[in-house]
This record gives sequence, structure tokens and C-alpha cells, in this order.
Amino acid sequence: MNGTEERYSSYSLVREMLETPQIVSSFDSAALADLGRKIGAAGRLLMTGEGSSRLFPAKGAIAHASRKGWPLALQTEAGRQAAEYDLSNTAVFALSNSGKTAEVIRLFKSLQKSGHQHRYSLSATPGSPLEQLANEGFVLSCGKENAVAATKSVVEQALFYRAVLEHAAGESTISSRQAELAAMMETALTTQIDAKLVDRIASAGTIYWAGRNDGVTEELTLKTNEITRKKSDYLEGTYAVHGIEEVMDAADVVLWVEPYEESESKFRDVLCQGVGLEIIAISSRQTSFPTIQIPDAGDLSEFVQIAAGWNVLVEVGVALSIDLDKPERARKVGNEFVD
Repeated sequence: MNGTEERYSSYSLVREMLETPQIVSSFDSAALADLGRKIGAAGRLLMTGEGSSRLFPAKGAIAHASRKGWPLALQTEAGRQAAEYDLSNTAVFALSNSGKTAEVIRLFKSLQKSGHQHRYSLSATPGSPLEQLANEGFVLSCGKENAVAATKSVVEQALFYRAVLEHAAGESTISSRQAELAAMMETALTTQIDAKLVDRIASAGTIYWAGRNDGVTEELTLKTNEITRKKSDYLEGTYAVHGIEEVMDAADVVLWVEPYEESESKFRDVLCQGVGLEIIAISSRQTSFPTIQIPDAGDLSEFVQIAAGWNVLVEVGVALSIDLDKPERARKVGNEFVD
């Protein structure tokens, strides 16, 4: 995609995606040092939210912390299920762009009533109902999103968590890397994608996303529904070759983010030869499948992968002549709290 052609620039969705690199480069990670110390002192953190506000931000943070071996007990859960847990000794962070999402509002009301004193929030709206229920509330810098599908806010949420957890672990490095990361995301967003691959994805019956449990492919599965209006499914790790092939069809396609090299032959045998479908990789290396190659950002690669996935989905949506800003049923606020 690019911001100069009318077929792209006419959509708020595209404009907001293309704003994301600047949001990344200008993000003030140093301002979160005090919050990071509080989270580190608590030692336990539950990250909650609904939809896009939880998938990539929370799961990406957990995956990164696990790879680093940080001694923080981290978990994520949606608001209703989190309300069933004993959170008395756990800091709770809720993300909601509107600050009005019913599930997290009800959770925070319950926590407040019980005397819980480690409630934190992040929203796009100053003074939101959620912020008023938090012991400490923060506001996104990215500004309002006009498109229904959340994009730039999701990246800032994930960057926020990454910065907070770095401060909590005493390993703050992200501020010195933001400019480089922004440039890599810009590349991933604007790389021209082979028209044949776009057409193949656009003609698929179901678009499957395969990849790690770090929120990237799960979030892109949701974006597939919102942007392309096609059925999609998230296949964690190597789940794609552990039974679901029974109901796959040759018309389907699998988009595999950063494939495990040693698993490629198995995927080819089961899915390409067995089912007859096509696998397309999004990867920092050339794989044995048709590959949309992206920059390697090391332990920040998930941000680049998200940007590349957006690029693919916008191209597919444009090819299908879909109004990217106006889905027929999806709403900006999934479930708004009403007293």
C-alpha cells in the first residue's frame, strides 16, 4: 500500500496504518520508568482487555518476557474470565481505546469494591469511565482512529507494554531502537506485494494464519475478518498439521508468519501436497514457499510482522473493491458499558 494513490489514501484505515511508524519513533518510553518500577515491585501482572486491545499487546509482551527470562509473573485474560480469578496480589492493567468496554469496566468496578489498589488503565480518551476506576490511568498519544479496525492504537499499546516491562526488569533499551524500528515498519507497510499472491489470497475460501503464540497472527486473523470480510482462522505454532487439514480445501490459503525452518517440509507434505492449498510466508528470510520478505528487527520483529500483515490485507481488500472503513456489522466499541 502507499499513501499517494487515491485507491489507498481515500481510506482512514490506510492513513492510520501509515501514521504508525511516526507514532513508534516519537513514543516517550522514558516517561514510563516510574510505572515500570511499580509493576516490578508488584511482581505479578494481569493484562486484560477485549479484542485487539489484548491479543498483540499482551501476548507479545508475555512472549518477549518469557524469551528474556524476566522474573515477572505475567498473564492475560479477557475481562469476564479474569473476574473469576483471585487477583488480590496481582497488579491489573486494562486496555480499552474507548475506555467504555463493558467487560473491563465491570472487572474494575469489582476490584475497586474489594479494595484492590493496583489498577492501571490505558485508553485513547482522557477522563474515560475506565480511567476513573483506575488507581492510575494513561492516555494513548496516537489520537482518535476513524476506521473501525484498530491499527495504530494496537501498536502503541504493545509498545507501551514493552517499555513498561523493560523498566520493570531494569533493561530499558527500546528508546534507542525506536527510529530503526519505525523505518523497518515503514518498509513492511509499503513493500509492493506480487499481484499474483494478492489475487491468490483474495480468491481464497478461508484465509488461515499460522505462527507463534505472540499475538501477531491472532490479531491478523481478526483483521482479516474486518478488512477483507473473509473467513479466517488462527493456527498456533504447528497446529496447521495436527488435524485441521481434514476440513481444509484446495481453495484455501495459509499465511505463515516467520516459519520454523525445520517444519517447512511437514507443512508442504500435509497442506500443499495433501490438501492442495498454497502456503505464503511472511518472513525475514527467504523460505521454501512464496515469501513476502520483511526486515529483521530482532526481538522487535513482531511489530514489523504486524505491519507486513496489514499491507497484505489492505492489498486484498482493495483488490476485492471493499470499503475498508465501513464493515456492515463490526463496531468500533465491541461491547459498550451501560449502567
